[in-house]
Amino acid sequence: MILLRLLASFFTVGFFSYGGGYAMIPLFEREIVQRQQWLSAREFLDILAIAEITPGPIAINSATFVGYRMAGVLGSIMATLGVVLPSLLVIGVLSFLYIKYQGAPPLKAAFAAIRPLVVVLILMAAINIGTRTIYDTYSTIVAATALLLMLKTRINPILLLVLSGVVGVIIF
Repeated sequence: MILLRLLASFFTVGFFSYGGGYAMIPLFEREIVQRQQWLSAREFLDILAIAEITPGPIAINSATFVGYRMAGVLGSIMATLGVVLPSLLVIGVLSFLYIKYQGAPPLKAAFAAIRPLVVVLILMAAINIGTRTIYDTYSTIVAATALLLMLKTRINPILLLVLSGVVGVIIF
């Protein structure tokens, strides 16, 4: 039963998400933490952190970790399949339609309308995670410094992530 729930839950998230892994985070959290109650909010953040530093897409990594946590290897397979399958189906259909109707104004308008939604979903994820991870003076200083360095320099984001982690280990 848990295997089918994992497949259905991650299929739902994958089907109703647009814009990639970061845009999926609010939907993941609602499904995993609030609706299914498979993880606490803190455990969810830990899995996101692991999924972020693990090679591969964050949505797939997150699904794999949650699935494994809930039902072992078969759970990870079902959760990963659930999150990937909708994209494969939608991309297949959209590719066919795009090739057939690529010059049509309604299609161009639809894609233009979806872009702002993706920005909002990513912003929601940033706010949601930020309000739980930036909770004191030190974490505020680390986050603000990292943001300023990202905006004002050409520092590699991976290097910035590693440096922030080192600072976090030293401070906390």
